[in-house]
Amino acid sequence: MTLNRTYEPKPRYVERMNLLLKDEEDVKKFFEFCKTRSKKSIRVNTLKISPNDLMARLKQKGWDPIQPFLDYPEIIIINNILEPGELGKSPEHILGYYYVQEITSMMPIIALQPKADDILLDLCASPGSKTTQAAIMMDNKGTIIANDLNIGRIAILSANLERFSICNSIVTRHDGLDLCAKLKKSKTKLRFDKILVDAPCSGEGNIRCSPRTFLDWSENLLESLGRKQKKLASAALELLKEGGEMVYSTCTHAPEENEEVLQYLMDNYDIKLEKITLPLKTRPGILEWRNKKFDPQIKNAVRIYHQDNDMEGFFLCKIKKISDKKKEVER
Repeated sequence: MTLNRTYEPKPRYVERMNLLLKDEEDVKKFFEFCKTRSKKSIRVNTLKISPNDLMARLKQKGWDPIQPFLDYPEIIIINNILEPGELGKSPEHILGYYYVQEITSMMPIIALQPKADDILLDLCASPGSKTTQAAIMMDNKGTIIANDLNIGRIAILSANLERFSICNSIVTRHDGLDLCAKLKKSKTKLRFDKILVDAPCSGEGNIRCSPRTFLDWSENLLESLGRKQKKLASAALELLKEGGEMVYSTCTHAPEENEEVLQYLMDNYDIKLEKITLPLKTRPGILEWRNKKFDPQIKNAVRIYHQDNDMEGFFLCKIKKISDKKKEVER
């Protein structure tokens, strides 16, 4: 582990991590890992090259690539320290043979398991890491609507789709809530087999690669984001077919942005939370936070911490829609 430039966490944040993790030694390890940099990881574009062929090319360059998961040979860790920008400047990257991506960021699509004939909505798609991953799993078939709002991010998303030779995706530029509202009212009655809501969040899980997160963090920010995430996830869920599946994910540990959002969905929609099997060490969703108790199904959500895998932090949950009926419940 190499040392990272760090900022001191605010006392309130330390207090919250103690409440979340409970074990003093675990908390100590968490903050120790926050001061380190994680190893670089990439995902092979199997539409263009096989994992074995890319491994051979990378070794010829003098790199030390390893494939940590037998069931997912497309996931590669670069075990040695490269020069700044070396991953992005290589011919293999420029040709679209691989995507530079944190391994934990690959987990939502692995959980969602899109198929070749699916209609999929990626509501917050830029820069395209999960969109390209889904398209590859769908063998460039079916249909993906990849949405984002910012025109600069749309440009990056489009460039990555082109670089990867993705041809089953439609790029849209809308606010997520506005897009959901328009699709809901559309005469086409378009509904989705799979939806990914990789929600904008406070980024607590990215502290290792973005230490300034400590400076920007506040509980007011968590509360504000949580309200937005509930609206976004609810709007997306209403576009899901009965029997369809949606993954809600964030790169944060805050229950306000995670379990509380799931509880809101369970209170208002006819859904169930499905169990997820991932190739990482994970922890279940918590069932209580600051005197708030959550539905037992929320333990099927997945929490990923730095210290468990030497990777970035993440949260995700897989939601199955039972029916279109809404619940009339107030919390």
